[in-house]
Amino acid sequence: MGMTENKTVLLASGVKVFYREQSQVPNAPIILLLHGFPSTSHQYRNLIPLLGAKYRVIAPDFPGFGFTETPSTFNYTFDNLTTTLAEFVDKLAISKFSMYIFDYGAPIGLRLALQRPDSIQAIITQNGNAYTEGFGDVWGPIQELWASNNAPENRAKVAQAMLTLEITKFQYENGSPDISRIAPESYHLDYALIERPGNKDIQLDLFMDYQNNVALYEDFHAYFRKSSVPLLAIWGKNDVFFIPPGAEAFKRDLPQADVKLIDAGHFAVETDFEQIAKEILTFLGKNSL
Repeated sequence: MGMTENKTVLLASGVKVFYREQSQVPNAPIILLLHGFPSTSHQYRNLIPLLGAKYRVIAPDFPGFGFTETPSTFNYTFDNLTTTLAEFVDKLAISKFSMYIFDYGAPIGLRLALQRPDSIQAIITQNGNAYTEGFGDVWGPIQELWASNNAPENRAKVAQAMLTLEITKFQYENGSPDISRIAPESYHLDYALIERPGNKDIQLDLFMDYQNNVALYEDFHAYFRKSSVPLLAIWGKNDVFFIPPGAEAFKRDLPQADVKLIDAGHFAVETDFEQIAKEILTFLGKNSL
């Protein structure tokens, strides 16, 4: 089995992107693995080797997360995270790829798909939402932040609700039938990175900006209908953040989509990476990728 390489690349914008890459086959088809909140490419450490035997697998850390470095002037919005991803893809001369989108990786990856529909060969969405019915009740404090127009008292409320070690651990463990499969360094690493100076404000800015992802949902749906992109929705059915109706909704715009609900929580790739890898390999093989 090949080894995962840890790399960095400096973009013209001044962002220095950290990413993990593995490939054992020359000129293999490419899969981008796009992480979510509050995690990093570390969440894919177990999945990468299982896909890397057949594909070139690339998992970047987004600005504000993990080990990617940004200029002090970087403005943290989902539009700008997408711009960085596009610049990263160009720097690596990637013109065609499939993508695994999870949590924040979904609105970022789908923005890129709107810009470059001909580049996207297939989408695997694992609890990566694109429909309003996918929101669980736990989104209440963030939706109140939107309604308050970013009021300081609401920012403080969201920080207490979403930026603690307890909630970070909860995101990994809740809904997981066997928490012994969850490595404690996963949520401790995420929380340590959140605790870096200035990072909590970055995360609060992105919570506020998330409403602009919702505003794009109709555009995402139009892209699905027009492109008929092959899509696998593999969903931890016990997720309280992005609930199963969000997975089923993809079939409205992509009737041929594969929807599979598995007995897992939000971070299904932490506990069920073998099953997810098997489903991805079957799905991509069925689509001749």
